[in-house]
Amino acid sequence: MNKAEEKRRMREWVECWKLAGPELERIRREEIRKTDTARAVAFLSGILESHVRRHPPGRTSGLVRQQAFFSRARA
Repeated sequence: MNKAEEKRRMREWVECWKLAGPELERIRREEIRKTDTARAVAFLSGILESHVRRHPPGRTSGLVRQQAFFSRARA
């Protein structure tokens, strides 16, 4: 493919996205508007609780281990 053909195809691609962009934005806004936020939060909360049950947090924040790692890396 020569440079002129490549430029032409790139212009076509950009033009397609200029047309598609507003429609995609309209679809995104419509999906957001139709979303049942309470249901989504409940679903995500369930996932989080399940993960925490399987992988309980450590007794510390990990800051001490992080600082020790940084100290070794600096040396």
